[in-house]
Amino acid sequence: MPRVLVLDDHPHVRATVTLALRVKGFDVVSVESGALALAQFEQSEFDLAIVDIFMPGMDGTMVIRKLRERAPRLPVVAISGMTALDFFSAFPELSDVVCLQKPFRPNELLTAIQSAVDAVQQTVCSPC
Repeated sequence: MPRVLVLDDHPHVRATVTLALRVKGFDVVSVESGALALAQFEQSEFDLAIVDIFMPGMDGTMVIRKLRERAPRLPVVAISGMTALDFFSAFPELSDVVCLQKPFRPNELLTAIQSAVDAVQQTVCSPC
């Protein structure tokens, strides 16, 4: 069962994402801040992270960078209600992060998760 770390400062978004993933058989840990996400990541292994970009305190891009320092091949889905996700490709270290704009449907989330896993595998296998 894939283990997923979900980070979003909005409780309803965390709950919705958590429910959608649990229904599909994922083991989900959800947190509301970057500091809590990093603490959870230190305590346990995860197969994937879903990270909100705009949050008070530590923003999602910083969290993703810190997660990737610890696990360079961690698949990541970045979520946001803003169009700032369009600029992720400008950061080479975040080029394989899959972006998903809120609001999204559960099937779009599952597609983004698969794309994130595929993107990391392509980076590792390149030029397979």
